[in-house]
Amino acid sequence: MGIIFLIGAAGLFVWTFVNLLFLPSLSHYQSEKRPLVSILIPLRNEEENIEALLDSLKQITYENVEFLMLDDQSEDKTHDLLHAFTREDDRFRIIQGEGLKKGWNGKVYACHQLSTYAHGERLFFLDADVRLSPGTVEKFLALQQKKKAAFISGFPTFLNSCLLGHLLVPMQHFVISLHLPLFMANKTKLPMFTAAFGGCLFIDREAYDQIGGHTKVYNSLVEDVHLAKEMKKNGKRTILANVTSDISCRMYTTNNDVWSGFKKNIFPGLGRSVFLATAVILFYVLAFLFPFLALTVAGGYWWYVCLVLILLKMFVDIRTGHPFWVSFFFPLSVLSLISVLLASMYIDRRKKHYEWKGRTYS
Repeated sequence: MGIIFLIGAAGLFVWTFVNLLFLPSLSHYQSEKRPLVSILIPLRNEEENIEALLDSLKQITYENVEFLMLDDQSEDKTHDLLHAFTREDDRFRIIQGEGLKKGWNGKVYACHQLSTYAHGERLFFLDADVRLSPGTVEKFLALQQKKKAAFISGFPTFLNSCLLGHLLVPMQHFVISLHLPLFMANKTKLPMFTAAFGGCLFIDREAYDQIGGHTKVYNSLVEDVHLAKEMKKNGKRTILANVTSDISCRMYTTNNDVWSGFKKNIFPGLGRSVFLATAVILFYVLAFLFPFLALTVAGGYWWYVCLVLILLKMFVDIRTGHPFWVSFFFPLSVLSLISVLLASMYIDRRKKHYEWKGRTYS
């Protein structure tokens, strides 16, 4: 049996390597067009991120840009800090967000409000914990022009400072690299082959308005993916890119935040399908946990199987900016992923609420 698993593990490695060839990177080719780009950032209780975020934005080299920052009913010093750090820069506009409209997801409603104030031909939605390199906007414009895309997203380099962050957050890159056929995602308009990261959405304004913008996904917990699917349904091209060279993100700072964030998104991200979630759990147990259990009992070929699996994880981690040593904890990462998926399923099936930043969602 060990040799069969070894062949399977090698096959997964080859598949992932080939699959990632269809993930375009940001590069330094120039865009011929210089449209106004609106950078739109919703902020709710983000006082710890304000200074570093604004320092990053102020270093952007693209000149035809406006920054719209929406304070989404924050209960900390977010509003005061926004004004204090942008007072002498007229590119920034601070917007006081309205109370959450019934039935809407909080972030989605904040993004919708931002879109109504934006004047740009391109909308660049970011999260408060995202940091850009100075030339990022030019690179997105160039990639959009080269690929003739209406929608571009990408998973950044994730910075982690807690145990569960190191175990779970890099698994986002791993899951995309392994499970999403990137040729189908980037070369076709089939909605089923779609992924996006809500903290980095670069969208053509005309296409955004044509699909109804965020009003189309008003109650979604995974609005990024649903927006991309709506684009494809309307014949627009979407691109998932490797943006790790220019964008970083510290999604969570505590183990509790990691758990709560993944619990809120992971089962809804699977379409709340019990069948699909069960299939994912069984696959990860069989493909990625069983070999390590077998190694403790039998040895032999299982050493090679486990080595290939760790090298597979290491390949993805290094390519996406994570420290190589994270891959040695791969079994714990898999256990963490399965555990948070089960917790997310439990909340949904029991008709309980997901909680995030002082708000509850069904």
